[in-house]
Amino acid sequence: MSITEKDYYLFFSNFSGVGPIKFKKILAHFGSAKMAYEADTDEFGEIAGKVLSKKFETFKNTFEIENYLEKLKKQKIIYIAQFEKDYPELLRHVPNPPIGLFVKGNMELFNSNILKNTRMIAVVGTRHITHYGREVTKMFSGKLAESGMIIVSGMAYGVDAVAHKAALDVVGGKTTAVLGNGVDQAYPRENQKLYEEILDAKGLIVSELPPGTPPSVGSFPSRNRIVAGISSAVLVTEGASDSGSLITANFGLEYGRKVFAIPGPVTSSLSAAPLRLIEKGARLVVDPSDILRELQINNYKLQMNSKKSNFQNLSKEEEKIVKILENESLNFDEIVRELKLDSSKTASILTVMELKGIIKNAGGEYSITL
Repeated sequence: MSITEKDYYLFFSNFSGVGPIKFKKILAHFGSAKMAYEADTDEFGEIAGKVLSKKFETFKNTFEIENYLEKLKKQKIIYIAQFEKDYPELLRHVPNPPIGLFVKGNMELFNSNILKNTRMIAVVGTRHITHYGREVTKMFSGKLAESGMIIVSGMAYGVDAVAHKAALDVVGGKTTAVLGNGVDQAYPRENQKLYEEILDAKGLIVSELPPGTPPSVGSFPSRNRIVAGISSAVLVTEGASDSGSLITANFGLEYGRKVFAIPGPVTSSLSAAPLRLIEKGARLVVDPSDILRELQINNYKLQMNSKKSNFQNLSKEEEKIVKILENESLNFDEIVRELKLDSSKTASILTVMELKGIIKNAGGEYSITL
């Protein structure tokens, strides 16, 4: 078998002692992955360190490229080296791009930049999602997917899972999951069904970690840089002041991506992350069309001003609010009494309904949008 430069990249992707930063340094010195692989122990040690050099020699003697490639083929996993044309162009230009990517599923999604008006957008937020967060994440992700955008997230609990599912629920909707573990396994395990649904719907599963690699504390921030790196924009729907979604959003700001944030109820601690981002310059959005206009995507199929569209698929609470506001405007306290719900949940439902364009709030009085 003839060993190619791509195979040497694959070798370094599997060698745990070398990450993107050190690999960049190695490439700068040796000129290619092949030359680095073939370097003697002393010269490699001058660049990578003596301890790592010894580990490197041991790994070279145990890693069998032919067997490994056969294993990837059986698992239907493709490896893309950093220099290949299929490697996402946006990701290639971040400060420390992955040496390579392991992908499972529909590779065409990585070529979305050649499709007219189609882009990837990261949708991220808290794992501890609220009713409000769930509703706005579903609405934005579904509408953006309907417009042709590819929803990118990390397949975690909460906002991530809701965003993926909302994209899948749209006819022709596509989504990409970036994992903090190998692409051969779903994490968390409870998302196994979602993992399979993404693949069945011709979505894509991505990781820089080799198959079989379990998640770790450090792998999630690294995963987040890829989420932001492959996307042309980042949307944060809900998160606390210490939310991991801020890591993704900050990567987005660092990489020059458009960052969007949805304002939430001021009574909720999970409105903190979007508000902090807005303070830092993120664009406040209240409607998916705000994002599409900002990204100059014009051929979308949104009809947000259509009353018929707005009044479809209402929850029981939303239907009840529509009914009690049919004949008169009511203030917040009156709606709480009519619904017989606590004020916090009522506030969340009303905020979602305003975002959907179902109701409006004028001077503290809520009414149906005409």
